[in-house]
Amino acid sequence: MSNATPPGWYPDAAIPGTERWWDGAAWTAHTRPTAPAPQQFGPPAPQFGQPVPPDEALARTGGASGGRGGPGATRIVALAVAGLVVVGAAVTGALLLRGGDGTPEAGPASSAPKPTTTATATGTPSSGGSPAEDDPKVLVDQLNGITLPIPAGWEKPERTVDKVLTMRTVDSYRCPGDSGRYCYHGTVTSRTASATDITSAEELAKQDIAAAADAAYGKDLIGNRFHGGITSHEELASESVSVAGRTGHRVRWRVETGKGPGGYVQSLVFPSTVGSETLVIVRYAFDAGPDGPSLPLMDTITKGIRPIGDSATSGGVGSSVGP
Repeated sequence: MSNATPPGWYPDAAIPGTERWWDGAAWTAHTRPTAPAPQQFGPPAPQFGQPVPPDEALARTGGASGGRGGPGATRIVALAVAGLVVVGAAVTGALLLRGGDGTPEAGPASSAPKPTTTATATGTPSSGGSPAEDDPKVLVDQLNGITLPIPAGWEKPERTVDKVLTMRTVDSYRCPGDSGRYCYHGTVTSRTASATDITSAEELAKQDIAAAADAAYGKDLIGNRFHGGITSHEELASESVSVAGRTGHRVRWRVETGKGPGGYVQSLVFPSTVGSETLVIVRYAFDAGPDGPSLPLMDTITKGIRPIGDSATSGGVGSSVGP
């Protein structure tokens, strides 16, 4: 008997009012608005073995002569109760006859799959073997089946502006180009590549790096240039890399900004470890200068990305890496 959750549309907890398609092994990029729940009319039907209220039994027979509480109603109720008793006795007798020692024999296993999992905060079925979502040393991406090690001095915020799985440095500062906004010296996000037809990790990484740089040091969601905007960039790396047992690709830029020290951005793309292996994008943004994280930490985090449940090496569940 299979305990796997069958394919279908399930609520996406990360996007209220939306359902996401579960292909039987992993979430896909397909979504749709949640369908309104059908309205229920009338009282629910009683379960087997539950007594039926006399008034309700009378109503279900279309009404009996004699009026409420009269002989007709009493007779119908008595017949209904007697019928339930007879059916219950027949079922009990059949079960006893099937087992010679009084124990019912085990019937054939149902072929219908039964969901035995619950939805997590990221909207994906989770099992008892999944890492704890509240582990401060691990960022769990249930949707893509991976964990990322959280460096010392970093945190995973409960809420972010762009609503993607995020970890960042604990310390913040006022953005050099916008004193009313707070920036972080280091940020790493994980997301599914949903709004694209690109299937090549290399091609997607090369395309995504510009968007990653603009999101980190260019403009925010409403167009504010919180670092004075990007004035130039230099490509430092574009190469194949192994991530969580999958072959991916990374592109790294050094960006100069109108205000502040600028920084380093990286787009890392690789196939998911579960389901249809949809491409995953992990974006890195590290401030340049003495206050930013060391650049080798990008590689350390990348090497620490693991499939969920794999804790044999550093970066697995319960492990952390230095700043």
